[in-house]
Amino acid sequence: MSSSEGGPAATGSYPTAEGLQVVVDGPVLRLTLDRPEKKNALSDPMVSGLMAALERANNDDAIRAVMLDAAGRDFCVGADIVARNSDPSVKRRAGSIQRRLPGAAHRLIPLLTEVQVPIVCAVQGYAAGIGLHLALACDFTFVADDATLWEPFASRGFTPDSGGTWLLPRLVGVARARELLMLGRRLDGPTAAEWGLVHRSVPADRLVGEAGELLGELAAGPTVMLGLTKWLVNTGLSNGLAESLSDEAFAMELSSRSQDFREGLRAFAERRSPDFGGV
Repeated sequence: MSSSEGGPAATGSYPTAEGLQVVVDGPVLRLTLDRPEKKNALSDPMVSGLMAALERANNDDAIRAVMLDAAGRDFCVGADIVARNSDPSVKRRAGSIQRRLPGAAHRLIPLLTEVQVPIVCAVQGYAAGIGLHLALACDFTFVADDATLWEPFASRGFTPDSGGTWLLPRLVGVARARELLMLGRRLDGPTAAEWGLVHRSVPADRLVGEAGELLGELAAGPTVMLGLTKWLVNTGLSNGLAESLSDEAFAMELSSRSQDFREGLRAFAERRSPDFGGV
């Protein structure tokens, strides 16, 4: 990736967490859920590790794209509720869920949408509950054709969390969101792509390659423009037209001051492909 040569270096080390691999690969931050024996069910350390890595990436000028994937057969089957409630000596007082979620899962999902670098996700096997919401909060999600996307809440007898009731209606509409959340319908990869729930469904043996190809394209792109456009799309979902137009003017002011904007103009004038540096 020639555009990364001579660019800023990653700032400091990215600490790993139990059950999570965190690797800086040039301009790419790779986050891999690595608890395959538990089907990558999210533990509290994994959630904290993901948030720490994403927050650092958002302030790291060297990081131009993020890859989120998982080891083993399944992407993530949800939160590890069994482990969290396995110690009978721990007595949680009333309201503990309401107090805990805003600083944990309910912070992680918005963070994926707020980080101003594009995030690519690759999903194999099961993506359920918060595992599904992790995938849906990313910018470009590839799923294997034989993957299973599932909201298990109705069969467990408790209400959805981690952004499911916000993400699904915006991606697939209210009627289909009800079908997924209230009836627990399971989707395979092609159906999820047809519904607009994910970016693309591909054969399982092409999942890594196709997600990686797009990741490379994004990591070599105009990073300032990509980050601001991501912000505009996500905030525009809840803004009125006037507010969105104002935000667009602000983003245009910022992006037009970037070196990549000047490179884009030079490339257009010289009839060549631009070589963006991400600044």
